[in-house]
Amino acid sequence: MSNAVGPIGLRRSAVAGAALVVTASLIAGGCSSSHSSGSSTLACPTTHGTAVTGTAPAATARAAAGWTQPDADLAATRDVGSAITGADVATLGVAWSVPLTISTAHSDGAYASTPVIVNGVVYVQDLESDVMAISLATGKVLWTHDYDSPNGGPDGVTVAGGVVYAATSHAAVALDAATGAQLWSRTLIGNDHEGIDMAPGYNHGTVYVSTVPVNPLVAEYGGGGKGILWALNAQTGTPEWSWDQVQDLWGKPGLNSGGGLWYPPSFDAQGNVYLGIANPGPVFGTKSYPLGSSRPGPDLYTDSVVKLSPAGKLLWYYQLTPHDLYDWDLQDPPVLSTANGRPVVIDGGKAGILIELDAQTGKLLWKLPVGGHQGNQNYGLLTEHATPTSRGILPAQYCLEPNTYGGIVTQLASNGSTTFAAVTDLALPMTPAGEADSEVALFEKVENASGEMVAVNQDTGTVAWDTLLPSSPYGAATVTNDVVLTTTFHGDLYALDAATGAVVFKTPMSAGSNAPVAVDGDYVIAGAGVAISSAQRPMIIAYKLGAAGKLPDTVGS
Repeated sequence: MSNAVGPIGLRRSAVAGAALVVTASLIAGGCSSSHSSGSSTLACPTTHGTAVTGTAPAATARAAAGWTQPDADLAATRDVGSAITGADVATLGVAWSVPLTISTAHSDGAYASTPVIVNGVVYVQDLESDVMAISLATGKVLWTHDYDSPNGGPDGVTVAGGVVYAATSHAAVALDAATGAQLWSRTLIGNDHEGIDMAPGYNHGTVYVSTVPVNPLVAEYGGGGKGILWALNAQTGTPEWSWDQVQDLWGKPGLNSGGGLWYPPSFDAQGNVYLGIANPGPVFGTKSYPLGSSRPGPDLYTDSVVKLSPAGKLLWYYQLTPHDLYDWDLQDPPVLSTANGRPVVIDGGKAGILIELDAQTGKLLWKLPVGGHQGNQNYGLLTEHATPTSRGILPAQYCLEPNTYGGIVTQLASNGSTTFAAVTDLALPMTPAGEADSEVALFEKVENASGEMVAVNQDTGTVAWDTLLPSSPYGAATVTNDVVLTTTFHGDLYALDAATGAVVFKTPMSAGSNAPVAVDGDYVIAGAGVAISSAQRPMIIAYKLGAAGKLPDTVGS
């Protein structure tokens, strides 16, 4: 699956962490795709979650002091303290912007990650693995380190102890935070069907990086491509241990592939490691092995939340979608929080389902579909028992929602009492071999897809409020005080009231976006990485309370 969006790169990252670009490819992240040469004659009306008005419980967590981690803190809550509240968020204006340019046309756009902000410097990485340091106060580019190494995205960096940790398409790297000079590089891929497309994790002197079965220059979900998590010594890059997410590839390793991370792991106070793992391949199956029959069984540990000890020992796992056929990654970083007085793990992914697990045992506490759901009740959930003789189960064409580009594509946020999920709503016609639409028709539908932001009570697993949005919120969820922030594919920055879901602020960006935002003090840093019209310009944009600047040139919509 892809994390970017160009008509077909949208898949792995499913927006690269969600990056979309207007080329003939679509959302980036790492999935193989199969498309018809023409448009489907089957009309698939999209369903939505029901708009809900209500009040979420008061926040109970202690927010991070600043955005020093890719997801704000080690627990991946994306909850940060700041000067921004519902009372003043409408005064956000443009403080500065930095153009984004990449040397090749990427199917997911130019940029899809969340910035990290440390000691007044904004660190970002684009979808060619290039790293940039920008002054938060002035927008001046302090240094760049170009790798020209495209991958599926979403990419991103982690900063610790004066070092920036990042990755290229094939290696983990460490850079001096002051100068951008490379300190070390460690190749991790095992073959040319593998790549890397995540921000590294960091905890207690160890850097965590996973491979994925995606190399956009060679193959997406090519045979033998594996997701393997590597724990590296932060000073030297030397491997300390590794954990194979897909073991023996379940039957025909020369044909099968799977696993991988889009985002850094989460870490608890004991140093345990929590992973949200991507899907198996071949997606859909092949002509000779339909319905994934080359990989019989559940295909562990794909589409799973996994807890590892600090030494890499498997402690427990929970698999949401056994034998996944539809690229329904459980890819979002697990959120570590509390519910009913106990530690819990909350996660979601492209199947459009939120889950809450007991952090000690992995036991399921509740499961909640959010957004639109149709078709998969009859077809998608048959996948666990798919065999070569099952091909007659599926009609020549049928509707699927969430489809391979929808559901919960980007990160969750939690303020301790409520989980916030950005959801994409889109139904697509399918065949037993993949999407029925041509790439052009598919991208048009993806570009015009709508979505919603959903707030869920962590104690009960029920929806507190659900706000429908006119464009897919590939900008994840970010919480600060009483405000929830996101960006949409059409290129708008939104702020919603965390208690009620009411939209309290909306402003156009310089281009479409499949990138989450970071918050620091009175700043919101957002990436507009996908030019979906000739008037749009990809940029990193700093919004600041009370700022009165303007974006360069015309802003398209």
